[in-house]
Amino acid sequence: MIAIIDYDAGNIKSVEKALIALGEEVVVTRDADTILRADGVILPGVGSFGDAMDKLRTYGLIDVIHQVADSDTPFLGICLGLQLLFESSEESPGVEGLGILKGKIVRIPDGEGIKIPHIGWNSLTYPNAGKLYAGIEENSYVYFVHSYYLQAEDESIVKAATEYGVPIQASVEKDNVFACQFHPEKSSEVGMKILSNFIALTKEGR
Repeated sequence: MIAIIDYDAGNIKSVEKALIALGEEVVVTRDADTILRADGVILPGVGSFGDAMDKLRTYGLIDVIHQVADSDTPFLGICLGLQLLFESSEESPGVEGLGILKGKIVRIPDGEGIKIPHIGWNSLTYPNAGKLYAGIEENSYVYFVHSYYLQAEDESIVKAATEYGVPIQASVEKDNVFACQFHPEKSSEVGMKILSNFIALTKEGR
């Protein structure tokens, strides 16, 4: 069973539908015990970094997320869910992120031909081998919707990247923690393969 963390941050239904289409049992929840019993946990999200951290705090989910990250349970952040894993964001100065991974979130700089938010399909390169991308060819396209992007302190955790005016760190993996800036649930067959790879990780050792 995969738990999708519900903290009123949108984007949950499309993730749930994609997982169900892959034959997975899914529960949308903010119940700590249910999250901690799950074989895998997903933190989706669209919206503001500061508002999202407020909601995670209000619902008592910050400690639960840290417990999952400190376990061997596969954890996947999607879009805002990736950004929240890091320490801070220019979107919400003074607001601390979850700090599970080291790095900061910064605004995509203005530039000629650069529309913000960045909405659309971009191809991925693989600076480091990643488990989520097994069987997926480099330069495959995925769907992005974001105005801010990651600058990870440790670039070895970056498993997929793209370009949008600047180099964009599109996906990270460290131990049992995985995250995508793009939306795999909206990225057609490539995205479904990424989610399928995540599901496979949740079944290892069972």
